[in-house]
Amino acid sequence: MTEVLSQDEIDQLLTAISSGDAEIDDTRQVAERRNIRIWDFRRPDKFSKEQIRTVSFMHDTFARLSTTSLAGQLRSIVHVHVASVDQLTYEEFLRSIPSPTTLAVINMDPLTGSAILEIDPTITFTIIDRLFGGPGEGVKLNRELSEIERAVMESIIIRILGNMREAWSQVIDLRPRLGQIETNPQFVQIVPQTEMVVLVTLETKVEEVEGMMNFCIPYLTIEPIISKLSAQYWYSSVRRGATTENLNLLREKLANIDISLVAEVGSLTLAMKDVMNLQLGSVIRLSGTRVGDPMALRIGNRPKFNCRPGVVGRKIAVQVTRKIEDIEADEFEELATEGDE
Repeated sequence: MTEVLSQDEIDQLLTAISSGDAEIDDTRQVAERRNIRIWDFRRPDKFSKEQIRTVSFMHDTFARLSTTSLAGQLRSIVHVHVASVDQLTYEEFLRSIPSPTTLAVINMDPLTGSAILEIDPTITFTIIDRLFGGPGEGVKLNRELSEIERAVMESIIIRILGNMREAWSQVIDLRPRLGQIETNPQFVQIVPQTEMVVLVTLETKVEEVEGMMNFCIPYLTIEPIISKLSAQYWYSSVRRGATTENLNLLREKLANIDISLVAEVGSLTLAMKDVMNLQLGSVIRLSGTRVGDPMALRIGNRPKFNCRPGVVGRKIAVQVTRKIEDIEADEFEELATEGDE
């Protein structure tokens, strides 16, 4: 930052120069003083602070989704959160991870190139132990994965990649696919070792076992969308709300959900002693329900439609007659009309 002299200091400086107490070269050195920024040509910064911050926002969402999906699959307490987002060379990344470890090569379609998801051996063997019915206690094993263990980790990684697609959806319709799993870092050369990468470090905790997951994305892979990695683009994408693409994705996920559908003839309240006395052939009279009254069709626990019973071929069926919401709206209008009268 340039120092601004006051008027008194300027007067004193001029007086010193005129009297010969100060050298003109000294003032020239002050005038030529500039801010100097150190630039390392061996590892230049290719990601701005804003882009690093946006990558962190994206993977905060990825961490939350992974926490939920892993907890459900492992049936245990899981916590994943972003510890740091840094840029470094690919060689530095390879040196920072243990060997052997779990290295998943991820194809980043439609982006060119690949990325790497590295899972710490402690977390890897804890997950495997949980899925095989064990307590999931932390074990320090220094060996490669067996074929069965490799297949188990493939299923875990594929589920994690689904969370990654959703986390990146505000920036690009990413379709990550698992290419291969390696255990030796030296066998995974996706870019030159001097190439810059962005490294997302995720602290992962399964019950009481703690470890790391690292997601390494080369600059060459992420370069086509680098302009979209800004806070302005990120928040504008979030504010756009439900797009057609998002709605189609939601419909696709909801289409495979099983939900109960119940046609309710009627209901009543019985004392426990009456329930205990029920026998084959007992007749229960439903209170407030007549033979011609419509039945309620419940979706989940909520009544949604009125229906009437019937038969289709040899199967008992019901025919939907009206939405219950429409009935409630008509009743409200009738009450409002009566109030006006």
